[in-house]
Amino acid sequence: MITKFKNSNFYQQSMEEKIFDIIKGFMIAVIIVLVVYPLYFCLIASFSSPNEIYNGNVILMPKGITFEGYLGIFKNKEIWLGYKNSILYTVTGTLCNIAVTIPLAFTLSRKEFPFSGLIMKLLVFTMYFSGGMIPLYFVINKLGLINSMWALILPSMVATYNMIIARAFFISSIPNELSEATFIDGGGYLRFFFAIVLPLSKSLISVMVLFYASIHWNDYFNALMYIRDADKAPLQLILRQILVQSQSAASDSTDVVAMLEKQKIAELIKYGAIIISSVPMLIAYPFVQKYFVKGVMVGAVKG
Repeated sequence: MITKFKNSNFYQQSMEEKIFDIIKGFMIAVIIVLVVYPLYFCLIASFSSPNEIYNGNVILMPKGITFEGYLGIFKNKEIWLGYKNSILYTVTGTLCNIAVTIPLAFTLSRKEFPFSGLIMKLLVFTMYFSGGMIPLYFVINKLGLINSMWALILPSMVATYNMIIARAFFISSIPNELSEATFIDGGGYLRFFFAIVLPLSKSLISVMVLFYASIHWNDYFNALMYIRDADKAPLQLILRQILVQSQSAASDSTDVVAMLEKQKIAELIKYGAIIISSVPMLIAYPFVQKYFVKGVMVGAVKG
């Protein structure tokens, strides 16, 4: 066992390579801690006593386990309505995004498509310059989309950055020989796209689905501007309302003891809301993880 360990690649490396690997491993560990620990802290804090949180005793394990925060969230029936709305908006929005982004990126990746360079420059221009929030609101209002699901979907139908990644993927991963073979067999661009391109783009589509789904799921500001009816509000907006209501109820109390207790529950609700809103994306990510690195790196590095 010791002999095998001594014969590992680490012992066969030069001193510079060993130092580089150690520094790289240390930096990766630091990044993991910075990314993972805040979410882990929210998880253990949502089950811990507020007194233990205020005293700084909640670091690695929950202390004074309590479920008052989650009870305060789930006893509100609007939470389930928010879940239903968010799932509807996320699924519908992601399908629309993929249905537009992938064909658009494929079309712009073809050199024979006229004005592809000009259209690409116009799309990139939108990454740096936009009309702003107020003109966009006027447009949504004029189109009659206020208080509609489509107000959350249509304005963000295509993310230019995602389209650039998809275009680079098609340029680098779909050889021209495949299209020539399709045309020789009597097929056209539609057959080439649906029979050849899409089956070869599973990794890209999986990454695009994850990108767009996370945007739709976490979006609450657009819903705050465009949604008027409570029965159409997504989960993020409802969780925000619950948190604001719990904090305002705590501050409006005249009894000091009651106010402190309500503030503690509001603190638990805050951590619980973070966990509840994060769970669906954490569940979905492992299913596309194997495609994630391949889809991002192929689309981002090449082309």
